[in-house]
Amino acid sequence: MQNTLHDKDSIWRPEMAIKLDQMTRAELEDLRIDIDKAIVELRKKEKKDALEAAQKAAAEFGFSLDELTGKKAPRAGGKTGSAEPKFMNPDNPTQTWTGKGRQPNWFKSAIDAGKNSDDMLI
Repeated sequence: MQNTLHDKDSIWRPEMAIKLDQMTRAELEDLRIDIDKAIVELRKKEKKDALEAAQKAAAEFGFSLDELTGKKAPRAGGKTGSAEPKFMNPDNPTQTWTGKGRQPNWFKSAIDAGKNSDDMLI
């Protein structure tokens, strides 16, 4: 199903309001997945914007953000931090997995049920 409810170039208008009570369960589930994906993407953008603003504010006083937070530069070849989620449980979008380490039970169950891993990409 293509995302017909949100187009980056369009403006929301009240006459285009979504009538949830007129949608099928499949349409509602697709909408929920689209909304969860949009929330994840918006959160990434907001986090990036906040980091840029904090770095700019620190630079105005002649510091780096790492200096102010006491964060040390990562060692060569060392871990740089936690990875962003790559997969999302279609039945419970709050459950995510980075694709690294042990597969969570929900991921294994979905694969066993015939889902493709690409279907669960965020």
